[in-house]
Amino acid sequence: MSVDRFNNLFGVYIHWPFCAAKCPYCDFNSHVHRGPFDETEYLKAYQREIAATAARIPGRKVQSIFFGGGTPSLMNPKTVAGILDAIASHWAVDDNVEVTLEANPTSVEADRFRGYKAAGVNRVSLGVQSLREKPLAELGRLHTVDEAIAAVRLAQSIFPRSSFDLIYARPGQTLEDWEDELKEALWLAQGHISLYQLTIEQGTRYFDLHRAGKLKMPSEDLSADFYEMTQDLARSAGMPAYEISNHARPGQESKHNLTYWRYGEYAGIGPGAHGRLVVNNERHATAAERMPFEWQKLVSSRGQGLVTDDVLTWEEQGDEFLVMGLRLREGIDPDRYAALCGRRISERQINTLKGYGFVETLPNGYIRVTDKGWPVLDAVVADLAA
Repeated sequence: MSVDRFNNLFGVYIHWPFCAAKCPYCDFNSHVHRGPFDETEYLKAYQREIAATAARIPGRKVQSIFFGGGTPSLMNPKTVAGILDAIASHWAVDDNVEVTLEANPTSVEADRFRGYKAAGVNRVSLGVQSLREKPLAELGRLHTVDEAIAAVRLAQSIFPRSSFDLIYARPGQTLEDWEDELKEALWLAQGHISLYQLTIEQGTRYFDLHRAGKLKMPSEDLSADFYEMTQDLARSAGMPAYEISNHARPGQESKHNLTYWRYGEYAGIGPGAHGRLVVNNERHATAAERMPFEWQKLVSSRGQGLVTDDVLTWEEQGDEFLVMGLRLREGIDPDRYAALCGRRISERQINTLKGYGFVETLPNGYIRVTDKGWPVLDAVVADLAA
């Protein structure tokens, strides 16, 4: 198989940083803004940064566009349309482009769905997080279970593709509780669902509570049981994992996220957005100013808001390729790793991990992490990168 199979993947990530409230577990670049805000002027900053990025990497064909946040469903549909028009005016857009918008399932935002579809969105990803009222409140969510279910069904009726997220292994959650909740979710889902184990991230309210001993997380063994049950139930429902936390029926996988995991190229647009751009045959890691209005000022003054633009070494590219690609059920092509990194993965390391049952070699020569290896993925990646 050619090592160039995924080299032409190109997506555009649009970061909308504003939220109605900050969730206690969230470490994303999100901001609660209360005050005057001219969304039309803010749109102009996105359009300028798109133009500047396209001038730097012309000739690309966009296969996917992803509006993440923050809460993109707080955007006016006209703003979404304006951003999509800017992308199409500077790059070629694939006829089968996937355009995803993340949304929160409050009734006010769900009412905008038809406007987003008219703007060009053809896939919605809903941040449901739980189908139980008490955990929703503990997670800082502003919607009810009934609103979440209504929003999922509305999305399914309007968009050709949709997904929603749930968080599990929450404080106080039992395996029995999760089994019941997950079965309901899998019955509700159509095609795709994202199932994330709760992690404690520095800089969040949950981190402070956990450090103070006020938030008790499941043990390592119980977390492993949660994960194994999740895989079994999703697989039985016809939505096996194609990535460690993402499940889909065949053909319903997220094109945009696959661009990340297959180590494609993507432009990050908006405050705090990260990108991977190939410029003059060098792969650049980019990141924009995180603070929304500081980013806007930078774009107004110099056309883009980048504060990081680093050329990655061969070794760094190899490490990123392993970190991203080994999350996928399809595994990684060791020949492509060698092309990126300038050296091959150690056969000794591969055989050692095979001995533990953590990795396997597929008939096409790809290396894949096994079900047994996925819970210790970080250690597997470190061993293969050594």
